[in-house]
Amino acid sequence: MPELPEVETTRRGLAPHVCGATVTGVVVRNRALRQPVTRNLARILSGRRIDALERRAKYLLFRAGDGSLIVHLGMSGRLWLVNANTPPARHDHFDLAFGNGRIVRLRDPRRFGLVLWHRGDPLMHKLLREIGPEPLSAALTAEWLYRQTRTRSGAIKNALMDSHLVAGVGNIYANEALFRARINPKLPARRIGLARYAVLVDKIRETLTEAIEAGGSSLRDYVNSAGEAGFFQNRFFVYGRGGDACLTCTTPIRGFVLGQRATFYCPRCQR
Repeated sequence: MPELPEVETTRRGLAPHVCGATVTGVVVRNRALRQPVTRNLARILSGRRIDALERRAKYLLFRAGDGSLIVHLGMSGRLWLVNANTPPARHDHFDLAFGNGRIVRLRDPRRFGLVLWHRGDPLMHKLLREIGPEPLSAALTAEWLYRQTRTRSGAIKNALMDSHLVAGVGNIYANEALFRARINPKLPARRIGLARYAVLVDKIRETLTEAIEAGGSSLRDYVNSAGEAGFFQNRFFVYGRGGDACLTCTTPIRGFVLGQRATFYCPRCQR
């Protein structure tokens, strides 16, 4: 957390307020995030216009002239809009101020997020250049997944969470998409045929689209750019429902750890 739907929800909430706006100031209260915040951001960004706000996997890209501010929310971060007179709280590490009186503020209690300036094409940054196809784009196909998994002995759920294979499908949505596709998360990726991958691609898109429309999932401290919680967690079929009855067949949902991540599935519906 946050995963792709939460990051996309944040992007859509911020874009109308920052695209076309001019940066008037930057405040860095703590540089010690997952990587140190780029030095001299106030000098770099002040006076620049934000041309676009894009998402690549779980990264937000504030494009500004000949470079971009790359922001990642880590495990507990949130990026939201506040007024200029809103005092910062303990874990508010970064502010991006605009001439319209609004501030984009990063709150990150665990400090696993990122705030980095990259001159040139941000998609060529070492963190982004090897990321796989976007799951909501036509670039993700059953043929791609089929070809890329022929030599994978690991579980399909772990494959879905590999950003080199698919961009930004996190733990929650891998669980949910596999349930909708009726695929056991433990099944070796190389044992899945092309037809089943076609179903899985469709269910990945379906799950992520519904989650974005619901504003994402708020399980701990995630809120959107307006400070509002998402509600897709109310639609979970399996995630976090270990021991509960399957909503399709009433068989108890099983929970276990796979690849160091909590995993949930229905042993009857998912084969």
